[in-house]
Amino acid sequence: MNYSAAKSQHILGGTIRIFLAEALLLPTGIVTAGFLTRQFGPEGYGLFTLAATLIAWVEWSVTSVFTRTTIKFVGEADDWHPVATTVLRLHLAVGCAAMLLVWLCAYPIANLLDERAIAMYLILFAIDIPLFCLAYAHRSILVGVGGFNQRANATAGRWIARLLLILLLVELGLSIPGAILSTIGASIVELAISRCYIRPSLLTRSSFPARQLANYAVPLFMFALSMRLYDKLDLFALKVLGGTAAEAGFYGAAQNLSLIPGIFSLSFSPLLLSSLSRTLHNGDIASAKKMSQNALRAIAAMLTVAGIIAGAAPEIVQLIFGNAFLPTAPLLAILIFGAIALAMISTTTAILTAASKPNWTFVLTAPLVPLAVVGYTLVIPRWGAIGAAWVFTLCATFGAAVTVGAVYHLLRVLPPASTVARSCLICASVYTIAAIVPTQGLLLLLKLFGITLLIPLFFWLLGEFSQAEIYQIILLIKSKLKHQKSH
Repeated sequence: MNYSAAKSQHILGGTIRIFLAEALLLPTGIVTAGFLTRQFGPEGYGLFTLAATLIAWVEWSVTSVFTRTTIKFVGEADDWHPVATTVLRLHLAVGCAAMLLVWLCAYPIANLLDERAIAMYLILFAIDIPLFCLAYAHRSILVGVGGFNQRANATAGRWIARLLLILLLVELGLSIPGAILSTIGASIVELAISRCYIRPSLLTRSSFPARQLANYAVPLFMFALSMRLYDKLDLFALKVLGGTAAEAGFYGAAQNLSLIPGIFSLSFSPLLLSSLSRTLHNGDIASAKKMSQNALRAIAAMLTVAGIIAGAAPEIVQLIFGNAFLPTAPLLAILIFGAIALAMISTTTAILTAASKPNWTFVLTAPLVPLAVVGYTLVIPRWGAIGAAWVFTLCATFGAAVTVGAVYHLLRVLPPASTVARSCLICASVYTIAAIVPTQGLLLLLKLFGITLLIPLFFWLLGEFSQAEIYQIILLIKSKLKHQKSH
């Protein structure tokens, strides 16, 4: 097995492991969303979604400042403790500053949204920001020192604790404040689990200068901030431009159901960045190009998953949220393709970062926010939520095309045209099957599983896989089976 193939197999195995850990968000999140939509109704769920989205926006923006940089410096350090101490202090300081900023802006935001009740929700929710930042810093440190299983355990603890706490506190009658307190409790649980594995000090003196971390992190932070602004801008634009709380609830529910591509890119991009950085540092340009093309190829193949979700959107919404949320279905059928485009942007920017072009990531994606603002302003007053979903998806697709073009300019690598063509054909096929085969209740899960199995079969029949790739997959499966038997 050559170097490129070994690296590809390593990335594939690592991605599957971390993806499965992150994918716990789906069952716990779906049960949580189904429970809360029935408890709060469209209007109450809309208010909770607005508050949760804004706080998540802040939290992910803050942690995006240092995540990739932390993994890089911790992984390269002979003694990771000074780096970890500096990282913890920065996360705590920025997290507390963000919490104070949300407290100051809570009432102006509520006035802007014309929802006075949301101010107190934001003030309470903001307490989670520094706790989330500290927990996320521990996640990055664990990845940097190679503690992938421990990192997965901490993440799993968060989602399970959040689900159980929400069921308990909301059933006790605490309503939306109970759901917010549950999220804060989940951050405390994740932090406690992480501290069981590693205990970097917050108070001891660190020899690692914060300036060294900041110099590398600034362009990546600007890119991450731009994408965070873009990611949820549609929901707030819908509300500000005349949408009701109920419409925001339908839209937020559709966003929550289009998480799969985001979870995949969250698992895949850090591993791609790590492997590509080392390969390029060693001067192996040919292997780097091969890995980059395989990464773009994998995202193109994800179009098929979007086809299944779009085709079965009404049944998925009905099963999870109930008949009251059926207006969510057409939004989901559009937004899922926008989520695929964002996954492509995540992958291409990881390639550009590995190729020492972090500044390109911000320059290429910064126009998305003003472009989307113009689109939402023109479209939402006339076409409402459907118009917002189309603007989000089209702008994201434009951004994906631009960043793919940048990768081609730098490495002369594109997604294989044959893979794109096969993916589009299979996407249309599985969409049709999912749309025309009716199911009700839990039989939907059986239908989705069956159609999902058809995807690799269709790819194989259309000649997508080479003999070498089939051999690698067989080796990977044998390796996993052998590992399980040994335990």
